[in-house]
Amino acid sequence: DFIIIFRLSMLDLVEDGSSWEEVKLLAQAIEDAGATIINTGIGWHEARVPTIATSVPRASFAWVTRKMREEKIVDVPLCATNRINAPHVADEVIGRGDADLVSMARPFLADPNIVKKSREGNVDDINTCIACNQACLDHAFIGKTASCLVNPLACHETELKVEEEAIAPTQRLRIGVIGSGPAGMAFATTAATIGHHVTLYDKSNEIGGQFNMAKRIPGKEEFHETIRYFRHQLAKLERKGKLEMKLATEMTHDDMESASANGKIDKWIVAAGVDPRVPPIPGLEHPNVLLYIDVLRH
Repeated sequence: DFIIIFRLSMLDLVEDGSSWEEVKLLAQAIEDAGATIINTGIGWHEARVPTIATSVPRASFAWVTRKMREEKIVDVPLCATNRINAPHVADEVIGRGDADLVSMARPFLADPNIVKKSREGNVDDINTCIACNQACLDHAFIGKTASCLVNPLACHETELKVEEEAIAPTQRLRIGVIGSGPAGMAFATTAATIGHHVTLYDKSNEIGGQFNMAKRIPGKEEFHETIRYFRHQLAKLERKGKLEMKLATEMTHDDMESASANGKIDKWIVAAGVDPRVPPIPGLEHPNVLLYIDVLRH
């Protein structure tokens, strides 16, 4: 005996797609054929309605599963899907009766230990899927190995390994990292975890770099989660004495040379981000014209 899960498109989101009456008939036929669970399919690839992008609110299609459940069309358990990326969201969906269970895929690329961490109460340690699709689906559609923007180890576990204290004491370095955007935070966290001592500098008084601007854009609120995750990881490493954060500290080339000469830093990583591209548009110098940084910050 084994479980058979059948994914049924309950909301096609394309012209001349299945009617609700047809969906119900299919659900009954699938149950009669022996399926153990019916999983909710939302939209076809041809659909122009976003269904899994970061702009789609969390669990916003759970109502479709609830409708099927409330009409008591079938007796087998019904599974809700799409943009359920955190344990508390799954709990809410099941708790309010939208579904019997939920399914998640991309969140396990972002953090394969999401269930374990949730069960142990370590929810702040969960690296949350931000639904960007840039390294999972975008890669898969062009035949590249899928991975994850917020977790590059995904699908590369046999090639990339991050193990605590993996660096021998005689090989450990004092590393200075300039910039606490996504790249700087990721490098600092990894380097400190494997045994190096890291000092993380940023001229801003908050970590996150340009993610702090991205998170303010409607539909990109999930970017808060990446900053939240790294803030927690950096704080843990700082408490262990493996990392030091120096925010509101701008480092010049002279400052770097001085720190190296004094033996405070062995190696430098410059992750200072990019300058915004300014297109050559006539009238750009007009006082009423603002760059995106000015709009998002001020």
